[in-house]
Amino acid sequence: MIDGDAIKARFERLSPFLDERARRLFAANEAMAAGWGGVTVVSAATGVARSTIGRGLAELQSQSAPLSGRIRRPGGGGKPKTQTEPGLLAALEELVQSAIRGDPEAALLWVSRSQRHLVRALAERGFSASQKLVGRLLRQLGFSLQANRKTREGASHPDRNAQFEYINEKIKQFQAAGQPAISVDTKKKELVGDFKNGGRELRPKGDPEPVRVHDFKIPELGKVAPYGVYDITANSGWVNIGIDHDTAAFAVESIRRWWHALGKTRYLSSTGLLITADCGGSNGVRVRLWKRELQTFANETGLSITVAHHPPGTSKWNRIEHRLFAFITQNWRGKPLISHEVIVQLIGSTRTDKGLDVQCCIDENEYPKAIKISDAEMAAINLACDDFHSEWNYTISPQSPTK
Repeated sequence: MIDGDAIKARFERLSPFLDERARRLFAANEAMAAGWGGVTVVSAATGVARSTIGRGLAELQSQSAPLSGRIRRPGGGGKPKTQTEPGLLAALEELVQSAIRGDPEAALLWVSRSQRHLVRALAERGFSASQKLVGRLLRQLGFSLQANRKTREGASHPDRNAQFEYINEKIKQFQAAGQPAISVDTKKKELVGDFKNGGRELRPKGDPEPVRVHDFKIPELGKVAPYGVYDITANSGWVNIGIDHDTAAFAVESIRRWWHALGKTRYLSSTGLLITADCGGSNGVRVRLWKRELQTFANETGLSITVAHHPPGTSKWNRIEHRLFAFITQNWRGKPLISHEVIVQLIGSTRTDKGLDVQCCIDENEYPKAIKISDAEMAAINLACDDFHSEWNYTISPQSPTK
């Protein structure tokens, strides 16, 4: 009589030290030693499938040495889902774009959609993926999936998610039509000089870069305001380094410089431009100067300027934050920003494995604050508001030349 308990005990002692092939051969050897009925008893004792034990018996009987370092036969094992279902990874990345949260300058991002919801959304697009597979693919994309939790993002507008979906659809429409779509914002103002900058860089041991103890502005150097323009389709950045006030005139001038340096040659036949921006700051919803300056820019270029603002309290969700500014911060981490030239060099040398390239320039213009725009000037702007949240979504078209 075959002692299944003894076989089970031997298998459990050795199993932690055996790879897939060794477990198969162990079970086959036990079945061969047990004789008639051994395959059934060994399969029940070890949990190894009868078909697997059969393959192990064939290997033992052939007495052929395995290929060096190989556990399975050539071609064995299932193909990855990303090969059997092309487009799965790209579809997953698209689904989580509107749910990106957390610190955009961190190396690891996380998403607020659950694995279950992502599996369901992928199924609606014709892909079959388990929750475990979705988790692995998210880690491959640089994401971490976490449970819902309250975060300090300011007041939550009831139409916040709807506005994000609206922005995403706008971007797709402009991209499909070959029209430019950009994300804009002002990066945190930086002190110029030998001040401590967060992070570390390689230097000879015991020889750290000497910097000032106190962060008091150096009058002759002052601060800089980097205004960024991120081309969503081209994965390309433009940063205008202002040395004066961060006003709406400075914001539009930054967009103007991007257009003349890169945009108009990249989008030769474009008739429109989509700008996604925060709700506040120099490009805020309520800033009259922002709309007047955009009207001037539209008249100069002949472009219809469509603007879609992110809802209040969601500035870190802006694409430029985690696709441009995050990498600039990583690139100059640990390096004192001692001059304008150094800042331009550090920003201009920012690159990523996904092909991001960045260009940078110094803007020496003066931008006075507290410019008042009258009601008459506002009424003259060729402004058309969308039906959905007209305060967030609108288009400024070129004005007809007066005779």
